[in-house]
Amino acid sequence: MKADLLALAAIALWGTLAPLGVKLTHLPPFLLTGLGLLVGSLIALPLSRFRLSERRVPLPTLLVGIYGLFGFHFLLFLALRTAPAVEANLINYLWPLGMVVLAPLFLPGVTLHTQHVAAALIGFAGAAIAILGRGGAGETGSGFQIGYLLALASAFVWSSYSLLTRRLPHFPTAAVGGFAAASGLLSLACHAALEPSVTLTAGDWLLVVALGLGPLGGAFFLWDAAIKRGDTRRIGLLAFATPILSTVLLLVTTGQPLQWNVAVAAVLVVGAALWGSLWGSR
Repeated sequence: MKADLLALAAIALWGTLAPLGVKLTHLPPFLLTGLGLLVGSLIALPLSRFRLSERRVPLPTLLVGIYGLFGFHFLLFLALRTAPAVEANLINYLWPLGMVVLAPLFLPGVTLHTQHVAAALIGFAGAAIAILGRGGAGETGSGFQIGYLLALASAFVWSSYSLLTRRLPHFPTAAVGGFAAASGLLSLACHAALEPSVTLTAGDWLLVVALGLGPLGGAFFLWDAAIKRGDTRRIGLLAFATPILSTVLLLVTTGQPLQWNVAVAAVLVVGAALWGSLWGSR
């Protein structure tokens, strides 16, 4: 029960990722990713009782962590500013289904069944409806297409990262702070080299801190603790509430009405991921 509550807390925080990201689209993506991850990494200090030794991991483990945290958030924030936020967010949440479909490539002994292929087709149909349901040539122009591809890439990064971590040696939860800190510093280095400097307002800083302590920090620690304490199959199924929660929060924060394509796409994406995972646990 405690593990389920930890997982639900992580899911609630992840549901705020896209809404907070949309509020900060005026900030360069490398800067936003870097600041958010560095704030999130600070949570590891009290968890490790301020012993930095608990954040040390082998270099391959650190590189996988940077790939996941840096790659996923940078691609998602870029997608949210180049495509309609609600649709891009739904495409990003193909990652649970990606874990099922890609598992045979990353995990020895895992096979792909007909049901998994069917679930993948349904999930991608949902993503297509989210994109094409807007209608009009201007709505599916090259700028939006790039944004949709970036959202799909972020889904691939997170699903492959999640699978790769299952092949790594055990590491303490506090080590997630090391992943976040290294990814944050890399993001800020990219910002300094590639992006224009900007001045953050007090409101910007409040949102960045909320982003770091919530979906870019606290959620990762809560999720890691839940996975280590509970039934991973049941906890994994709880994650499929995230795209629904995130979509609802996005609609509220952006003031958009619920469009038919968004509703149908949400049902197909979540349903496909749930179906594929149920078969994957048999």
